[in-house]
Amino acid sequence: MNRREFFGWVGLGAIATSLPVAIAACSSQSTPSKLTNASPSPGGFKAIGTVAELDQKGHILNQNVIVIRNPTDKNSLIAVNSTCTHAGCAVNWEQDQKSFVCPCHDSKFAPDGTVLGGPAIKALQTYTAKLEGGDVMVIRNS
Repeated sequence: MNRREFFGWVGLGAIATSLPVAIAACSSQSTPSKLTNASPSPGGFKAIGTVAELDQKGHILNQNVIVIRNPTDKNSLIAVNSTCTHAGCAVNWEQDQKSFVCPCHDSKFAPDGTVLGGPAIKALQTYTAKLEGGDVMVIRNS
């Protein structure tokens, strides 16, 4: 292999290894939220789970919406987009910490979605949630 071929292969390797980074950098981090395909009720709310499921698991995760009971008022709900605003990983509700935690880079968010610790600097998108009968209902905030 001569020098020209060697540098050709090195250049090709550099391009190939940087491609995933370029694709990730160009992708949108504010993914539109998705709720179930259930028909919306009057007012635009959609059922995403049951009260029994919420009480059993401590949260309901439906596509990229996560619903919890408000830690300071168990009669109200909090719903946020589960996509971390830093790198797009899915956050988890950590009951013992009373916060949403991103497993990728350890960003932490308060129950209302505000940033408690970075590297994320933007809050999680919020939704309006309510209990209706035995269902947990969510509507996307404008």
